Amino acid sequence: MSVQRVVRMIVIGGFWLTLFSMTAEGKTKVTNQPFGKMPDGTPVEIYTLSDGAYEARIATYGGIVVSLKAPDRSGKPADVVLGFDDLDGYAANSNGPSGAFFGAIIGRYANRIAHGSFTLDGKKYSLPLNNGENTLHGGPHGFNNVVWKAKPVANGVELTYLSKDGEAGFPGNLTAVVRYTLVRGDLRIEYSATTDQDTVVNLTNHSYFNLAGQGDILNHQLTLHASRFTPVDAGLIPTGELKPVASTPFDFRKAAAVGARINADDEQLHRGRGYDHNWVLDGGDGKLSEAAEVYDPGSGRVLKVLTDQPGIQFYTGNFLDGSIKGKGGKADEVHSALCLETQHFPDSPNHPDFPTTELKPGKHYHTVTVYSLSVR
Repeated sequence: MSVQRVVRMIVIGGFWLTLFSMTAEGKTKVTNQPFGKMPDGTPVEIYTLSDGAYEARIATYGGIVVSLKAPDRSGKPADVVLGFDDLDGYAANSNGPSGAFFGAIIGRYANRIAHGSFTLDGKKYSLPLNNGENTLHGGPHGFNNVVWKAKPVANGVELTYLSKDGEAGFPGNLTAVVRYTLVRGDLRIEYSATTDQDTVVNLTNHSYFNLAGQGDILNHQLTLHASRFTPVDAGLIPTGELKPVASTPFDFRKAAAVGARINADDEQLHRGRGYDHNWVLDGGDGKLSEAAEVYDPGSGRVLKVLTDQPGIQFYTGNFLDGSIKGKGGKADEVHSALCLETQHFPDSPNHPDFPTTELKPGKHYHTVTVYSLSVR
């Protein structure tokens, strides 16, 4: 980080003394402004995090990453996430068709819970269904469509939401805190939560990335540091198996084009209409480490995903069908973006062999994901 000298003159004992202090340049600039109002009149703000060539805009509605601008190899910036131009667009499409949830914080439970139910401490909990027979991303009224309380912090913004006992069927009063910071192209997302009753929690961000800023993502080169994935049934619920990716279209241990095998005659690809699966990340052991890399040969942009979570959902926008008009009125078509959602495994509360998502009173849920942008 570069610095500049600030000169101050003071008088001590009749003598002028020159004091030099160092102040940092390049610190992320954080500003906020109104972003509209909800139908009930609740005001929504949008925070802009500017760090030189990089900029992120975060709305208090849903904690949505409204835009994320990054330069290409020639220095030309582009917005590399899908979304809408205004609050009305997000409010009207807060859940959208299966696979939307543009840019939002997802909770209480990211991904799917089979039949909208799970048992905890011998008690069965029922959740509202919004994905056929299943509950997806916390149900029809998840963290993606509430207004979070916000305050600026160094290099970013901190969002807080109290999910009350019984909300969307989940037990316990859960206080969730999500902090976004942007430094040198690294969008860091830090999730925290506490509860007053035993509950389950699995938070993520649902940004849709297109590193070219336009077109589709089939030529993006993807690396996933994962030797196994969790196959799904016809309802996209994990079967419980941890299947090796070797000799399957799910092997991205070496960089491959997203579209190279997406239309292969594979039962799992047929079920997801493409990639919509959880990969079991190698290593990590709860420590922040690289999970994935995406490279767009055309623009030179690179996205690295670091996380301390055990899984990552790779989704290729299979359910986007052009019916949603996004930024600039442009239709969001199939494969126009990809998602890399760091997470615990889908339906974990119903799979005792999966890493647990239970949170107990007195314990602290804490996880970090970094979306790191650069050029090559």
